[in-house]
Amino acid sequence: MAIIYPDVSRTFSEFLLLPNLTTRDCTPTSIDLTTPLVKYSSGNKPGLKLNIPIVSAIMQSVSNDTLAIALARTGGLSFIYGSQSIQTQADMVRKVKKHKSGFVVSDSNVSINHTLKDVIAMKEKTGHSTIAVTHDGTASGKLLGIVTGRDYRLSRDPLDKKVSEFMTPFEELRVGQLGITLSEANDIIWEYKLNSLPIIDKEQRLHYLVFRKDYDDHKANPEQLLDPQKRLVVGAGINTRDYKERVPELINSEVDVLCVDSSDGFTEYQRDTIKYIKENHDIKVGGGNVVDKEGFMYLVESGADFVKVGIGGGSICITREQKGIGRGQASAVIEVAKARDEYYEKTGIYIPICSDGGIVHDYHIVLALAMGADFVMMGRYFARFDESPNKKVKRGNSYVKEYWGEGSNRARNWQRYDLGESANLKFEEGVDSYVPYAGKLKDNLDVTLSKIRSTMSSCGAKSIKELQETSRITVVSSTSLIEGGAHDVILKESEY
Repeated sequence: MAIIYPDVSRTFSEFLLLPNLTTRDCTPTSIDLTTPLVKYSSGNKPGLKLNIPIVSAIMQSVSNDTLAIALARTGGLSFIYGSQSIQTQADMVRKVKKHKSGFVVSDSNVSINHTLKDVIAMKEKTGHSTIAVTHDGTASGKLLGIVTGRDYRLSRDPLDKKVSEFMTPFEELRVGQLGITLSEANDIIWEYKLNSLPIIDKEQRLHYLVFRKDYDDHKANPEQLLDPQKRLVVGAGINTRDYKERVPELINSEVDVLCVDSSDGFTEYQRDTIKYIKENHDIKVGGGNVVDKEGFMYLVESGADFVKVGIGGGSICITREQKGIGRGQASAVIEVAKARDEYYEKTGIYIPICSDGGIVHDYHIVLALAMGADFVMMGRYFARFDESPNKKVKRGNSYVKEYWGEGSNRARNWQRYDLGESANLKFEEGVDSYVPYAGKLKDNLDVTLSKIRSTMSSCGAKSIKELQETSRITVVSSTSLIEGGAHDVILKESEY
């Protein structure tokens, strides 16, 4: 006879946090959001930590190099999607690792033989008004000059005018030598009233540009997630098919951590993948997704450095609808967290868990953490931002961004589904959709983090660990949910 669980499968929306005593020293500014990313033994520190408990989903419409840079600069982490060629994924990882806060690899470059028309086209394409002139028109060529909006007048200069005729030549530029610190570069910028400072090597080859406008931006990101070489930290998703070829290339690109991207992690395919990686490479790798103790223990015993929890809870995921497989996200996190704690008490090894899916409101993040998750993974949340790779389109009177699931026909990511010998998606487990456009990642994430800290302050918890140990959670009724929002009033915006 089948095993039937008597407990109801619950979601985050069915719970609320009760306030605990908030002491004078438990203010939002005093909240510590650092959290372990990979497993560690008692008395030791984890090899990788997050400065905020948030990572972005392994999805084509979410996690590319642009979003990875933006999220790492705020203290989180992106797992660059694996449903692309090995080379293009490795190249994305390299772009993140080569990016230095304040040190920008120029993506607007021309040669002296280009024309004003080319410069204007470049500006329209990239939106950048500072364009480097190199001997071969590449970002790493010998620097010959710089073109800015002050070097030409569209009303007077012909479009076929050569760049060599109106650029600011190298001899007139202030430059910094490779190895200079950001502080030293900014000192030069301020001393000579520059808008940008090219950074070159001894052969005069261009490496970076440092911009005056990035100074304040750098100061505004004190929680950047950096490796020991002061480079941004980045992860990558892999599948259970081509990992023997993909993982070495990702390691060569200096990826920091891997995660097996699968709709169901409780499989021999995933066990074989994780074991092979741990036996042949020195790299941290997470597994998932699972929804109970049995699945969690299977991945832990396979060698997973963290475990992802959640099946069917994503906004674009229809696995539960199509296959009847899954579990309410809150119930899944609670059971797996209990299993994690039991394992830690028994072995002294702590396995971080990631709650993946089911986040509708910002306070759901705090609920997930209070229930035992060490960090959360989100897709829809990040798909809305400028930095995500999906298109921004206008629908009606508002802008939206495209958002599709890895289980949709659009993604064609059959590799994440352990389908045996079949290499086709016979049916979809994800949808193709839109999400409201929301602007820049940092602007929105700052608000979310402010809410998280404020909620934790009301719970009297100054750290995620303390939140997990002391929080009090209550189940709510459907009528209680109605009571929790605006009710029995006429909202002003409804009049217009």
